[in-house]
Amino acid sequence: MAAQSLARARLVIMEPPAKVGAKPGARLASVPFQFNPNTLALAKSVEWRRKPSRMAGQAALPEFVGSGPRTLSVEVFLDATATHDNSVEERVEKLMVACVPTKRSLARKKPASPWVRFEWGTARTTSFDGILANLSVDYALFDVDGKPLRATCALSIEEAGADTPGQNPTSGSPGARRTHRVVAGDSLPQLAWQEYGDATLWRPIAEANDIDDPMVLPVGRELLLPGAAEVNEQDGVA
Repeated sequence: MAAQSLARARLVIMEPPAKVGAKPGARLASVPFQFNPNTLALAKSVEWRRKPSRMAGQAALPEFVGSGPRTLSVEVFLDATATHDNSVEERVEKLMVACVPTKRSLARKKPASPWVRFEWGTARTTSFDGILANLSVDYALFDVDGKPLRATCALSIEEAGADTPGQNPTSGSPGARRTHRVVAGDSLPQLAWQEYGDATLWRPIAEANDIDDPMVLPVGRELLLPGAAEVNEQDGVA
């Protein structure tokens, strides 16, 4: 029996969708990991709501409100002690590409950072289209000229563009509206990214809910989220 080759983990960096509901665009880069991760941390939140009852002897049944995106946390180790070249910084620079708007999105006047996907062999639960929500780099060893020779990169990838079941009979249509109950850490740009794949489309949500400050949302407030077709029409997207 032939020995099976070792699958190498990598991060694929892609052009963000051109419009709401579209798939990611062309591949911008593929960053192979020098060493496979030792661990992967996958998280997904679920929001429940209970209506307090003063007269009931037991707690009320929880009501399902919605589920949050998957979040994948992974550490990448980089080492150039054998070659003493610039490969550590070059790999870090490739990862940082996923943190800034792409040239195409800037040309469309809709700045958006690339979408990314972590790939490792046949793993499915940890391989999804998302955004690089956080990147931190710890340099640990340097050459005589100050060049970094070792680094540990911590990446946090947040799922983007997932289909979310609607809360009404017409939710399957692009023009259907949904509701969202605000949880701690929510902001309108974040909700726009999760709902439409474009953080710049927060204004239709603000207008639909008479919100002046997109970064200040009272926890527990129920927001109306316009449908993708309605948002595209307001934004002038064909």
